[in-house]
Amino acid sequence: MSLNIEAIQNENKKTDIPAIRTGDTITVNVKVLEGSKERIQPFKGVVIQMKKNTGLGATVTVRKTTDGVAIERIFPVHSPRIASFEINRAGKVHQARIYYMRKLQGKAARIEKRED
Repeated sequence: MSLNIEAIQNENKKTDIPAIRTGDTITVNVKVLEGSKERIQPFKGVVIQMKKNTGLGATVTVRKTTDGVAIERIFPVHSPRIASFEINRAGKVHQARIYYMRKLQGKAARIEKRED
């Protein structure tokens, strides 16, 4: 029975996902349905959490601040609603989950660039 579940999961997994890490600034292109039309809406922000090793349930939490209002969205990595992920800037952080970013504002919320 597990062979069938693994086959279904492998069939639905995306293979074109870049190596996203916590602290990276990424753009997530999300497919949005408006009536009968479909468009792509970009969401650009900092990755504050990655949930890996959960198969099809892998998620990325992205945080952005617009006009002083912080917005966090959780994106399922393998969802058909996600058009693509783009890494804009690699960030250098020392923790797997950077929840401390929620308390920071302005220049204090900047993340050092990672040199790879």
